[in-house]
Amino acid sequence: MHWGRIILPSFAALPMLAVLLGLGIWQMQRLAWKEGILAQLAAAQAAPAAPAGTTAEPFTHIAATGRFRHDLEILLGAEVRGTVLGADLVTVLERDGLPPLLVDRGWVPQTLEGVERPQGTVTVTGWSRPSERPGMLSATDSPAQRRFFNFDIPAMGGALGVQPAPYGLVVVGQGAARPRGVLGAGPAAHQGAVPDPARGFPQPDNPHLGYAITWFSLAFIWCVVFGVWCWKRVRAP
Repeated sequence: MHWGRIILPSFAALPMLAVLLGLGIWQMQRLAWKEGILAQLAAAQAAPAAPAGTTAEPFTHIAATGRFRHDLEILLGAEVRGTVLGADLVTVLERDGLPPLLVDRGWVPQTLEGVERPQGTVTVTGWSRPSERPGMLSATDSPAQRRFFNFDIPAMGGALGVQPAPYGLVVVGQGAARPRGVLGAGPAAHQGAVPDPARGFPQPDNPHLGYAITWFSLAFIWCVVFGVWCWKRVRAP
């Protein structure tokens, strides 16, 4: 047998094996990190809502009391439901002795048809959303038209002429039966009262176990293929 024939190829094959195993281990670490985040979100959703103060930890369960400024509204993002184009409606909530709060009340049609605008003192509950900076690939906001695609609190506050708290509140609905209405026309029209709030806390995807299995499988296949090649190599005349 000619074992010397596989020495140099082994030096090239081992780094590739190390890379595949390293990627698998990295995905297992990401899995543990993501499971920790999901556990924190589940615990926050189950915990009682804490009063919203000057600041708030991201993705915590909070409640805020104040009066909506319906003249200070922003459309955030874009989402099509049925045949109706809409976005999230963000409204300023004025609070006594505290900075105004940007409240994401939920999805509304872009025409703002049928939007409910409660008057007087209200209490809203949900999760605290941190401000975000637009990335290089983010859609361009239009402050003059109060149309945003990024939850950029300083920029939204500037467009509305207020200095809001450094976090926002995303209203979470209870999922109970609500008064029904019709927006648009035809069988594909959106039905329901609006704004239509979120139905729970954010639930990030957790595909890391599948990624880890993929990388470890590739490492195993690499070992099998290289092992077969080496066996044929050393036994060749």
